[in-house]
Amino acid sequence: MRIDRFRVRHGDGRALKRLHPDSTGPFRDKAAATGRLTAALERIDGLQERLYASDRYALLLVFQGMDAAGKDSAIKHVLATANPQGTEVHAFKQPSAEELGHDFLWRAVKALPARGRIGIFNRSYYEDVVVVRVHPEFLAGQHLPPALVTSRLWNDRYEDINAFERHLARSGTVVLKFFLHVSRKEQARRLIERLDDPAKHWKFSIGDLAERSRWKDYRDAYARAIAATSHRHAPWYVVPADQKWFAHALIAEVVAETLEGLDLSLPKFGPDLARGVARARRTLTRELSRRSR
Repeated sequence: MRIDRFRVRHGDGRALKRLHPDSTGPFRDKAAATGRLTAALERIDGLQERLYASDRYALLLVFQGMDAAGKDSAIKHVLATANPQGTEVHAFKQPSAEELGHDFLWRAVKALPARGRIGIFNRSYYEDVVVVRVHPEFLAGQHLPPALVTSRLWNDRYEDINAFERHLARSGTVVLKFFLHVSRKEQARRLIERLDDPAKHWKFSIGDLAERSRWKDYRDAYARAIAATSHRHAPWYVVPADQKWFAHALIAEVVAETLEGLDLSLPKFGPDLARGVARARRTLTRELSRRSR
């Protein structure tokens, strides 16, 4: 699968229009994509161990999208074979009073993965250039000096995000960003599904309908943010998400290919360690031999 087709070039403000939410790439149906997903998950499983053992890189996966775009489902399926001890998932919801007392990147910095680990952001600091842009009244809660709330605010924040992600890349954190691109029609179908299933009522909020009425505003805010902040060191991928099985296969393929592009060699034994391993093996072998008598 050509994953570069879904990667956004810096400055490309038409990516959301060019890539249709119902696209399934080279796959005709779910069965055709299942094998590719399984193979990608197996690759990720082996590469995660090397990521941890090499202790050079961290991997940060950022998931953004409209309500019901399938972020939770994507995270669950892409990490299906990953070792839970090496992954950390953080869901960024409405900021707390403590978080509002700091700059908008502060709460994300606290949640960054350590070297050797995979961090997953379910929503992220991008909420502050999307949700807050759609609802500028939220700026009042951030207590910014009035002189800073100008027409340049959003461009300033794009610059801050670019500098932050460049810093992460230069420090060994690989950043991959996924926008789950769901259509308005499919979102409505999924919201109705939540209403029809009592077990999913907890996922529904009356506010979902109010936000849905701002669909065009959200699409515009996302398009602007994605175009301004997609770089080779921190690329955005627009993931057609009407068919969840395709979204899962594409994301897994991107993660696998990215990890394979890193120098994730296992640590090499030095002479002292090799001798220590040999001694330990002899000791344990003798112990087992004595106990079997």
